[in-house]
Amino acid sequence: MRGMLTFLILWQLTKRPMHGDEIAGEIGKMKGIKPTPGTIYPALKALRKSGTVSTEKEGRKIIYSLTVKGKTGANEALDYFCTAFADVFTDHQKRRLIPLTEIK
Repeated sequence: MRGMLTFLILWQLTKRPMHGDEIAGEIGKMKGIKPTPGTIYPALKALRKSGTVSTEKEGRKIIYSLTVKGKTGANEALDYFCTAFADVFTDHQKRRLIPLTEIK
């Protein structure tokens, strides 16, 4: 998950501004494993330092949102991801070992 964490954070923030635990929870829903605070917050700090995300204090929580630079970077990363992995998804759907209707 480490290599994809920044990508997943950016993708979550394209939906709406969120606080760190909320981002981790959304990633956890997708991946089945929620990133720990020791993983998510250093990544958010690096994104803030690079100017990709901005922060706003809301009570005791820090809300993260994409900056213009972050929106541009997220779009570029999402375009690349879709291009790089489109064939994998398409091929997998064609050759699925167990049909979705059989998975419960």
